[in-house]
Amino acid sequence: MSEENPISLVISFQDLPDPRVAGRCDRKLIDILVITVCAVLAGAARWVDVERFGQAKHEWLKTFLKLPHGIPSHDTFGRFFAVLDAEAFQTAFMPWVEGVFRVRRGQVMAIDGKTVRRSHNRTIGKDAIHMVNAWTTRSGIALGQGKTDAKSNEITAIPPLLRQLNVAGCIVTVDAMGAQTRFAQAIRDEKADYRLRVKDNQGHLHQDIQDWFAHADHVQFADLQHSSAETVNKGHGRIEIRRCWAISDPLAFEYIRNDEGWTDLQTMVRVQRERRLPNKSAIDTAYYISSLPAEAEPLPDATRFHWAVENSLHWVLDVIFREDDTRVRVGHAAHNMAILRQLALNIIKRDSSKGSIRTKRFRPGLISPSLKSYSIKFDAIALALA
Repeated sequence: MSEENPISLVISFQDLPDPRVAGRCDRKLIDILVITVCAVLAGAARWVDVERFGQAKHEWLKTFLKLPHGIPSHDTFGRFFAVLDAEAFQTAFMPWVEGVFRVRRGQVMAIDGKTVRRSHNRTIGKDAIHMVNAWTTRSGIALGQGKTDAKSNEITAIPPLLRQLNVAGCIVTVDAMGAQTRFAQAIRDEKADYRLRVKDNQGHLHQDIQDWFAHADHVQFADLQHSSAETVNKGHGRIEIRRCWAISDPLAFEYIRNDEGWTDLQTMVRVQRERRLPNKSAIDTAYYISSLPAEAEPLPDATRFHWAVENSLHWVLDVIFREDDTRVRVGHAAHNMAILRQLALNIIKRDSSKGSIRTKRFRPGLISPSLKSYSIKFDAIALALA
């Protein structure tokens, strides 16, 4: 579906199962959902904030919602999202994400985890939830997320998340924790390619790749099937040089002891990053395995694209959305609020007006809807918060 004719979020939510007791609820499910999405978009972090937003924008909300009994109370919002199945909630708006943000073949999709630190409840022994996020690095869109109860379980959330997303033709990247044979298989099952970082958690494999590149350096890559690239970036008083080598020589894989089980493994990659500052310089080296042939590997930019998830998603959620300060934690509420924050961020990404993400969140909650100086397209609802 094209960006000009996206599916409505209202339509996406219409088949969402209502967790409340039938016949005992006077608030419409769609009213609760849309008010909450709008409120989080405008800066709400608590259910009290959502209620206050609804009261302040009541007249404007009535232009596209029925609201037969007015704006729900903050307790109503809290109870609803505490019992709403978070997996069903995410599944409901996935068609909207896929329709609005088309993922193109060859695009890098970074998968990384983040803990929502204040979502714990020590009184009942509940740990903070850990979210695994899928981030398209070029378009800067959060495609989806999965929840685990601890960072150590992050790898178990990745295969189900991949099955929810349309990753065919993409290059999926993950940090060293995801360097697992079952994860490589899951990516290939979805007709995507992988590029996985290898560290000491794959001890023999890590050492064997290092040894093989040391041999390649010694013979100056003579008679080896390989490719290489280099990029130089300058800015903020520093120079960053990225050098990358990829080996796809069959002899290399005969030497590696742990290559069995890595589905469609074709390439070993070494990335060397040199950072030069006025008073010092530093060099660090990382190793990867990939299902892409050496000539197809986006060599020097691959690692930089992956770590964009830290600056473009996790940092925004922490600093702009104040995710780690949010104390929403009852039932499924913490997971649902995490989904709402990513949905709000995606909506903001669609707005082409000038200004930072912080500014675009601030203005909708501040300016009266009667003014027409600012708007954000909220799918088919035509969200004119100005």
